[in-house]
Amino acid sequence: MKSDSQDIETATVQLSPVLDTTPLPGSSAPDAKTRRYDRQLRLWASSGQTALESSQILLLSGSPTSTSILKNLVLPGIGAFTILDDGIVDGKDLGANFFLESESLGKNRAEETVRLLGELNDSVRGIPDTRSLDQVLQEDPTYLISFSLIIAHNLPQAKLEKVSSILWDAQSQGQVSPPLIVVRTAGFLSDFSIQFKEHPIITSHSETTPSLRIDKPFPSLLAHAFSLNFENMDVTDHGHVPFVVILVKVLQEWKNDHGGNPPTSYAEKQEFKKRILKMKKKDDEENFDEAHAQAYRAWTATTVPSDIEALFHDPSVVNLAPNSDPFYHLVKALQTYTSNPPHTLPLSSTLPDMKSDTVQYIHLQNLYKRQAEEEKSRFAEILKMSPVEGPGKEAALGLVDEFVKNSHSLRLLKGKKWGDEDNEGILAAIMDAPGALATHLSLSALSAFEVRNGRNPTPADETDKEEMLNWIRAKLTGAGWTEDETMEEEEEIEGMPKILSIWEHVQNAVGEISRSPTAELPTTSALVGGMVAQEAIKIITKQYVPINGICAVDLVSSTTGTVKV
Repeated sequence: MKSDSQDIETATVQLSPVLDTTPLPGSSAPDAKTRRYDRQLRLWASSGQTALESSQILLLSGSPTSTSILKNLVLPGIGAFTILDDGIVDGKDLGANFFLESESLGKNRAEETVRLLGELNDSVRGIPDTRSLDQVLQEDPTYLISFSLIIAHNLPQAKLEKVSSILWDAQSQGQVSPPLIVVRTAGFLSDFSIQFKEHPIITSHSETTPSLRIDKPFPSLLAHAFSLNFENMDVTDHGHVPFVVILVKVLQEWKNDHGGNPPTSYAEKQEFKKRILKMKKKDDEENFDEAHAQAYRAWTATTVPSDIEALFHDPSVVNLAPNSDPFYHLVKALQTYTSNPPHTLPLSSTLPDMKSDTVQYIHLQNLYKRQAEEEKSRFAEILKMSPVEGPGKEAALGLVDEFVKNSHSLRLLKGKKWGDEDNEGILAAIMDAPGALATHLSLSALSAFEVRNGRNPTPADETDKEEMLNWIRAKLTGAGWTEDETMEEEEEIEGMPKILSIWEHVQNAVGEISRSPTAELPTTSALVGGMVAQEAIKIITKQYVPINGICAVDLVSSTTGTVKV
């Protein structure tokens, strides 16, 4: 009897019957890794996948939430993970952790969770560490710095503060130290945040489009625009001239008539648009309608964006050192590049969709590609000539293509140490995201309760609940919150949900904490596991923009929110 079962390797890399055909001449079938990771490669490309496969992640707990996070990191193919946990599997673990089985009872939690998580992806290396965190902190604290990323779930506050300080101090001393993701859950509530000093992002996948440089056309684009005889052109060809070419030609003619200046006043801009429409040979020429709609590009000066300009003055760029992150070497080279004419960022070869035919669009695309390659080469030469030699520069040279392509959307996030909160942030969150703030404060009150009492609150105990409420009240009052103003009943509007005050949000959140101070619910673990893994991937790949604050999750009200406190 034939079996329909398959191992993981076969199931994840085999081609579908539709795709399992002879490759076209000159092409080849994708390799096994490409087939396995096809969907995610479309999101973060081979560079992101390489970063994932080079990463080493440390989990400070083998809890249900921790294993749910790891599940979403093992599947896309991280390099290795270590679970640090000296605990023994008990009945409570079996009831909440999907990565334990009945045979795990009485065995070490790290060893069992690593074994079962490893079945998800045999290309990922799992390492159980059966030492206690206390032992590591006392005997080998530098062990923590050897990882790419550390994720801590529901650590006691004293231990968490030690881990946070070790990593933060290492970064402050110029050492390469991993970011720390702090995750806390209780019942249907959770929050998480990321500790990092600085986090540079080259590929932010921003929706900001690069400049087409219509106001500063490069020579070959300008020559092409004026090589076309619009008046004697065939009607079909005339209706497929790309709007970029139309705008370049009309703008240059305008400048010739106006002392080299683009349209500035409202009247001039309207006159400029009329010139475009007067060039139509037929009323339904969509390319000229596009040029009319995109006319603002002609009088919008192409300059270095202010947020990119600000990077040039960042201390890490100004005080560039041999071991500086490659990002800062690249930004320094970009500063030099933009100081030369035409004082713009390197040209992008990416063109938007536009009304055109294949021949004219491809010709325009080739013009941009050739110019972009020339400018990329000039940028690379500037980087090579940098006097600051070292490993940072060497690594930067391998990132030139990616950097130049995304130079219009660079990001540099500034973080802070876990636990550092400011009163202005709390007051702003009261107005902007009271529900998220209440979730965060209730979980902080739970941690503070454990520090003061050496135990977790007794479920549904009113005295313990009141102590947590008093802690939050003191926290809010210390930030400048006036209790009388925000505890008044909000006027209800018929047909609309009631708007809760900050204190009502707090009472609801603390009520949930009091009900289940130590419970790890599968629904919370599953959702939070996916959200945290997503942020971890952003951090590891240095693609997309991770949260810069505290993300709070409330599954009672099915809401999430981010606060900066």
